[in-house]
Amino acid sequence: MHTVSAAEANRQFSSLLRQVSQGETVTVLSHGRPVATISPAVVGTELDHDRTKARARLLARLDGEPVADNRNWTRAELYDRGQ
Repeated sequence: MHTVSAAEANRQFSSLLRQVSQGETVTVLSHGRPVATISPAVVGTELDHDRTKARARLLARLDGEPVADNRNWTRAELYDRGQ
């Protein structure tokens, strides 16, 4: 991982993208302070795996929740009101 100034990142953006595509992570500094990190994109299979795990956690949590049925209206009433 290395750092570059915002001005240098602007001038050398194509070069930075090449470095990142080869696995490098680059931190962009503005006035000496880190403001952004450019890193390789997550490949599809890793992202899909993360989404699958997150979905499973959400469904497990929802399974334990009671179903809220606090409706005091009917579908016909909604249509009558034009909603």
